[in-house]
Amino acid sequence: MPLEVIQPLVMKKLTGLFLILFVALSALAQRQERPLVQFSGIVHNTDTAGIVVPYVSIVNTSYRGLVSQSNYKGYFSFVVHEHDTVRFSCVGYVTADIIIPANVPTKSYTIQVLLKPQIANLPVFRVFPWATTEEFTKDFLSMKLADDDLAIARKNLSNASISTLERTLPRDGSEIGGVQQFHNNIANSHYTTNPLLNPFAWGNLIRSISEGDKSRSLDNTTPATPTTTTGN
Repeated sequence: MPLEVIQPLVMKKLTGLFLILFVALSALAQRQERPLVQFSGIVHNTDTAGIVVPYVSIVNTSYRGLVSQSNYKGYFSFVVHEHDTVRFSCVGYVTADIIIPANVPTKSYTIQVLLKPQIANLPVFRVFPWATTEEFTKDFLSMKLADDDLAIARKNLSNASISTLERTLPRDGSEIGGVQQFHNNIANSHYTTNPLLNPFAWGNLIRSISEGDKSRSLDNTTPATPTTTTGN
């Protein structure tokens, strides 16, 4: 191929390569020149005021997919660039994207992120204990129907049922109090002294009898005072 034809082709390729490098360097320079911003805030629930959403996943989709997370109070704080797109996602909530504005005067951007609850309507799913219709038919035909109210009452008031309840059920407060009082009376009766077995009681009895006899004998020996009648 003649040299006159090769030189224009080489020049075209070099020019295209320089243009690509210039655009790439310009984009890189613009990305590096974007100011840094301290991005902070709290994630709340849109349906319930004052309810925070904890542990929300936060991804900076504009800068290397940088991942962060809010704490248990829904608070977050990290460094971003202006015009970055930050995505907030959490299980049970609709994903929200926040774009960092440009020309932030204080280099600090604080907002309240609102996440809307995501309600998923699942189809009704019923679980049956029978694998086939034949098993259901068999169990249905062999099923024992419940007794009526009178039969149930008779079973509950039968001697066997009452005996079982007496053995198994604990005592109530009144029964426990009656039994305790019965035991207290028996215990107190052991501390009561029989007067017939007490010698001091026998002495008091004999003394009271003797004093009673003396008083009666004195009454019998005392002479009667004669009564005189004066006639007019």
